[in-house]
Amino acid sequence: MRWAFLEVVTSATKPLTSSVGTNALQSNQQRLDFNRGTASQDKVDKAIARYVVEDMQAISTVESPAFRRLVSLIPGATRQMGRKTFSKYLEGEYTKMESELKKTFEGLNYISTTADIWSAHNRSFMGITSHWINPTTLQRQKAALACKRIKGRHTYDVVASEIDHIHSLYGVSTKVTSTITDNGSNFVKAFAMYQPESLSDDDDDDHDDDEEVTFTDVADALNSAAEEGIVLPPHQRCASHTLNLISCNDIDKWLVSNPGTKALYRSSTAKCTALWNKTSKSTLAAEVVSEVVTKKLLVPCTTRWNSFYDAVARIVEIPMTDLSAISDRLQLKSISDRELHFLKEYCATMKPLTVALDILQGEDNCYFGTLLPTLETLMSKTLEVKDSLTVATGLPKAIVQAIKRRFASVLESSDAMLAAVTLPKFKLRWLRDQRKKEMIKGILVAECHKFVPGSSKDKEQDFFSFEDDDEHFASVETEVMSYLKTAETGMEILQQFPTIKEICLKKNAAIPSSAPVERLFSLGGLVLSPKRNRLSDQRFEKLLLMRYNHWFED
Repeated sequence: MRWAFLEVVTSATKPLTSSVGTNALQSNQQRLDFNRGTASQDKVDKAIARYVVEDMQAISTVESPAFRRLVSLIPGATRQMGRKTFSKYLEGEYTKMESELKKTFEGLNYISTTADIWSAHNRSFMGITSHWINPTTLQRQKAALACKRIKGRHTYDVVASEIDHIHSLYGVSTKVTSTITDNGSNFVKAFAMYQPESLSDDDDDDHDDDEEVTFTDVADALNSAAEEGIVLPPHQRCASHTLNLISCNDIDKWLVSNPGTKALYRSSTAKCTALWNKTSKSTLAAEVVSEVVTKKLLVPCTTRWNSFYDAVARIVEIPMTDLSAISDRLQLKSISDRELHFLKEYCATMKPLTVALDILQGEDNCYFGTLLPTLETLMSKTLEVKDSLTVATGLPKAIVQAIKRRFASVLESSDAMLAAVTLPKFKLRWLRDQRKKEMIKGILVAECHKFVPGSSKDKEQDFFSFEDDDEHFASVETEVMSYLKTAETGMEILQQFPTIKEICLKKNAAIPSSAPVERLFSLGGLVLSPKRNRLSDQRFEKLLLMRYNHWFED
């Protein structure tokens, strides 16, 4: 257990060198000395709150006799809070955090959000996280905005109302460049219905074939949005979720429908499944595996992306003789040489896709501009594997076709191209086609013209400003050419190119996937544990948001 609250007194201690006995502590170790230094009561209270919130302890911890005894040893701790007083203290800190977030958002022009719905202990919650690039430091930053209880059916209008309410609460409704969600039909319809200025869904070609197709009446959409006053930002589908659909649905359909792989795929995965089931449900079976190989077998999980690939990859790492020995001892059908060869080809072909999926789930150094270079590299690396295959020879082409179909709108999106080219680590390096390079360069120049501020001339002077137009065009061209020629790949180079920096802040505010809100829910599962399922919805949300945002961290 990490006693975080004791950090308030460790700064007053120094490494001590003991002169007593040979078993004394070394001089490079620190000990708490309660006789040195005095911490203010405010620091003590904050340290206690940090311990409870960060380590997700029960609020009643502050009334534990052992805990109170420990706190009483801290110099400066003149009073100790009870559960009710401590709850009020946390309420006040949450209010401060909320005000600080609103103040931060006031100084931003562009942010993005991710949204999803999570259910636990017979309760449902709408989670929303926000992401932006700090205009001064150019560092990626994030914050959780809500994990609000929603009741009733999760229909598109309920989803739209909650998202709009949370955006309005923080004053970011007009600043959100896009909201990233999964491919759920309720989210897709919500954004289609409540965007009166752009009713057409840009991702029409990028939908899950297994989803229910929803037909929307344009007049109803306009009336609905106007009556309720709800307007949602542009919708962006989670790239990681879409890649996972390719990995699970599209590839599975191709392997089953292809005569050359159908039998092998079914027989090999059936034997793998039998092995996973046996070892996950029987301690004796798990011990058999540990006796033969040093690594434990992984079991696929439907809620974890890449889990099937990871589980198969772990099996193909095991030598054929050891696999046969394990199957014999567990009384299972052994995987044949041909089946093992097929599984190895499957893993070799799928590896680029799994790497891409992991990249797009990033947060700190991942931007919307990462998406296009990742997809282009993924397709080229997948096709490179084709020549080394003997069984699943058509699988690489099937993967590339699925990527082009599901990401059709993204691959042709000007916003995605601008996001990629304004990231210094990519620029135009990810492109091989010279014509496409020139096209994107032209798009960047045209976008720069939109961001250059207008002059202060009167209307007549502005109407006949031929020379100024030429100078303006030349300056934009010069900035773009100078930027593309620089060898630096760090974000700080954008400080030298203010127009391109502004475009980058807008186009790269978003991230490619909705993984951050999934991580918020993972933390939520630790906060709302079975022993704490009586937490009120409001207190749970506040504890979770303070934990996700690390409010009590120095």
